Amino acid sequence: MVLRISSICKGSWKAVVEFCQSPYPWLMALAGLVFGLLPAAHLHAQALGWEGETGVFVTPLAYTASSEGEKIHAVVAYHYFNAGPVIGEFHEVSTEVGLGKRLELGYTHEFHNEGGDRSLSPLWQNGFEIFNGKAILVQENYKKHNSIPAISVGFIARTGVRNVGDYLTYNNATNNGKKNGDIYIVASKIVTQVAKKMPLVLNAGVRGTNAELWGMGGNAPNWQARPFGAVAFVFTGPRRSTIIFGSEAAMQPHHPLGFTSLTDIGKLPLNIPTTLTYCARILPSPKHKLNIDFGVAQVAGVIYGSGSTGINLKARHQFGAQVTYGF
Repeated sequence: MVLRISSICKGSWKAVVEFCQSPYPWLMALAGLVFGLLPAAHLHAQALGWEGETGVFVTPLAYTASSEGEKIHAVVAYHYFNAGPVIGEFHEVSTEVGLGKRLELGYTHEFHNEGGDRSLSPLWQNGFEIFNGKAILVQENYKKHNSIPAISVGFIARTGVRNVGDYLTYNNATNNGKKNGDIYIVASKIVTQVAKKMPLVLNAGVRGTNAELWGMGGNAPNWQARPFGAVAFVFTGPRRSTIIFGSEAAMQPHHPLGFTSLTDIGKLPLNIPTTLTYCARILPSPKHKLNIDFGVAQVAGVIYGSGSTGINLKARHQFGAQVTYGF
């Protein structure tokens, strides 16, 4: 059964307010991933994640940038993330193309404004390139089995990365930025059996990666398997808009390249926690292929030592926003 937000989200604006005021605000956090979980044909506007793939802020979903009745469907997006006074600000511009119903390919460029910490901020340098691709292996509700999720595999490749440990060996004369990437498998499922007026969307996957914080933290020492996932809730807002609340979680490699121990090139073992995001997505109208996203990310605080003697990246509650438009 094909699910459209216009038909599965019959909840009222009052329900949204009551949900937001509930004594369990973490439930709201679980909804961020849903806003990208629905296919473009159902959302009327495709949702691109941080690196350009169909997704949330930082993790991929099992759907692609396809559009009903179109063999080729183009989507563009702008992403902003304020990572705090130490790491600085990130801006990204993405172009994604859906090919048929099962494939997508895309490109993203990252821009970076340096933070104001004289000792740490130079570890984050301006810009790198991101390429991505995804293929759906199993369509959702395959052969009318409502229990079957959409299952996809994909890749993300980054070049010219010069952040954190990568910067320690960077030579501006030779421009020897590093490469890293992800390969992943992800499953996504819309569940209406629990509450038809408030669809539940489940998403989970695992990625093999040699990147720290999707390249924003440079490279990891080696390839590692790291899980990610989310739950989300969809509501109908005023004037036929759709509002989605939620969160995603993504485990990171424990140490960045060059900072694995006291004897490594960086001289310190830096510890990177699991990334959490708390998000909302607004689709103003089913007539327009437009998404507006905003949220808060928990990236990293004290990553070595403790108290005033510790290394604090001051990136525990950082604001991000995205705008996506499908042609």
